Amino acid sequence: MAEDTRKRKLLELFTTITKKKAIVEPMRKVHGTLRDRDAVEREIALIMREILDRGYFKTKLTPRQLAKLVVAYYDGMNDTEIARTLGDEKLSKTVARARVRLKLFRDLDFKMPFDQEKLVKLLESDKTLKEISEELNVSPSTLREYRHVIEQRNDTTLDPYLERIRDVMEDRDLSEAMTRGVANDGLSEAIDITEAIDMGEF
Repeated sequence: MAEDTRKRKLLELFTTITKKKAIVEPMRKVHGTLRDRDAVEREIALIMREILDRGYFKTKLTPRQLAKLVVAYYDGMNDTEIARTLGDEKLSKTVARARVRLKLFRDLDFKMPFDQEKLVKLLESDKTLKEISEELNVSPSTLREYRHVIEQRNDTTLDPYLERIRDVMEDRDLSEAMTRGVANDGLSEAIDITEAIDMGEF
């Protein structure tokens, strides 16, 4: 009880000295940001709807699911983890194709067991996918995945929309950085006051 009373008085003192209404307590996880996750997803979903309505992109995922995919990708999730956030782990391949279409590449996307330039030249030739897959010693389905990566890397159709999405995500990152800065400033002041009280300065 004595510790609770001390903590309450400390917070009251902190409020008085700093004239701040929002108190950031030590070890508290900061959940809120200037632009929360839901708002970011809604904004990206609107852009995704434009893309889908114009027929630039065909997928079973909804605009909101695509928005969640983007945010989850920026948060460092892999395709399976993203599929789980969408409610179905079986969507991992759908997620992967949509991610590549949105140019959200991973290093693994370009790790092919043959030279990429060779693949490009073969795709530009008159050979069928079956013939190319046999020459490269990969399955037709794997070849289609590699072709998808190469095609989307070179396709500029969605670039204006993707630039808008990047702007939204950069704004989110800036917002979170500002929130962390405010939290850290408040925490530092609280610690300084605590030390001063312990030393008998108040």
